[in-house]
Amino acid sequence: MKIDLEYLKAELNKEVTEHRYIHSLGVADTAKQLAARYGADPLKAEIAGILHDFTKFWPKEKLAQYIRQYQELAQDLLDYNAELWHGPVASIVIQERFAIHDEEVIMAIRYHTSGREQMSLLEKVVCLADYIEPSRQFPGVEEIREMAKSNLDEALRMAFDGTIQLLIKKKMKIYPLTVKARNDLVGGND
Repeated sequence: MKIDLEYLKAELNKEVTEHRYIHSLGVADTAKQLAARYGADPLKAEIAGILHDFTKFWPKEKLAQYIRQYQELAQDLLDYNAELWHGPVASIVIQERFAIHDEEVIMAIRYHTSGREQMSLLEKVVCLADYIEPSRQFPGVEEIREMAKSNLDEALRMAFDGTIQLLIKKKMKIYPLTVKARNDLVGGND
């Protein structure tokens, strides 16, 4: 996979705020480190990290239009918080704009916010990197960063728990894929 990372960063910089740009570079670096630790492809992790929030600041109407237009995107997204929409839309945009057709990278970007059942190793790496990259500061993040050094699945479960608890506290709807992703990581506790 031959990709000009500096070009991707420059294009990202045109689309997002400075804060989000720094966050994205942090996700890329964290994802690369996690990929190296757990056996995913570090280059794919870095690419997905750079581009995961590419459409984060697009108008809601434009994001919704993409979701309606591309049937491979889950149409039920439109029934949930618009914060979920940028990942799936970015997974389409990177194909059109940068000719990135690697399925692992596409899916890692698509599901970096919601997660899903049966996540690939790269999807887990990018999702967790988004949650724990160095500029993230919130109660519990250090504990998850520490867990990420030894157990990817447990760290990701902790991240999903935190997300779900926050949504409950805010009295917001929880996207079903996030619950399924979390339960999939817990496994057979029958």
